Amino acid sequence: MPIIVSGASDIGRKRKTNQDSIYISQDGQYCVVADGMGGHNGGDIASQMTAKIFPQYVEENKGSYPIDELLTKTIKFVNRSIYDHGQKNEDLKGMGTTITSLYFSQETNYVANIGDSRTYLIQNNQMYQLSRDHSLVQEKLNLGIYDRKGAKADPQKNVLTKTVGFEKEVDPDVYKFKSQSNDIYLLCSDGLHGKVCDEEILAIIKYCIPSPSEATQMQFDLAVTNLIRQANLNGGQDNISVILAMQTY
Repeated sequence: MPIIVSGASDIGRKRKTNQDSIYISQDGQYCVVADGMGGHNGGDIASQMTAKIFPQYVEENKGSYPIDELLTKTIKFVNRSIYDHGQKNEDLKGMGTTITSLYFSQETNYVANIGDSRTYLIQNNQMYQLSRDHSLVQEKLNLGIYDRKGAKADPQKNVLTKTVGFEKEVDPDVYKFKSQSNDIYLLCSDGLHGKVCDEEILAIIKYCIPSPSEATQMQFDLAVTNLIRQANLNGGQDNISVILAMQTY
């Protein structure tokens, strides 16, 4: 199952530290974006713990459970590990992180997430958001209070309703999708999707990867670089993390 994958995390233009972390497995089969939050160094630690513990748990338990159950157990374990660490250190109490993850498995691919880091699918020159944000804005969208245009102006758009590590127990959303040739997956923190609109993201990916069936590693690397560059050009107020991945057939 050959996979082309590229990822990077950038501090942005305004923050003093990078509280984002990413992880890509050596074979590219699974990857993770985590956007940490919390006082002192809490956000840094929470996202870094995610990027370390997630692959450890997956590798130790791969093959023991169906993949959707494996991802659920993995994120629950990460959550409890971060929560317990925070409880032992007063300065780190209340720290947490978002997580969005992708797992390739032959004809079915899996996405698991908590928070507002997102996974998108680029298919047939269209982009679709696969994950659903756990945020106050998303709750308002669900209730029909406003549309996506109105959501962008909400002063509470950064308020999350669920994170990894803040509470003792948490349930991630897990989705599975039938894979098709030339499908490209984008995982990102809100440092990208909060500063670069969907149309602009799609345009950059299409420009850098004009023919997915003939895509190269260099094109994926260029797309990641240009997405981060655009987020910084648009203000770069937050840390920016991006992963692009595609199965090749």
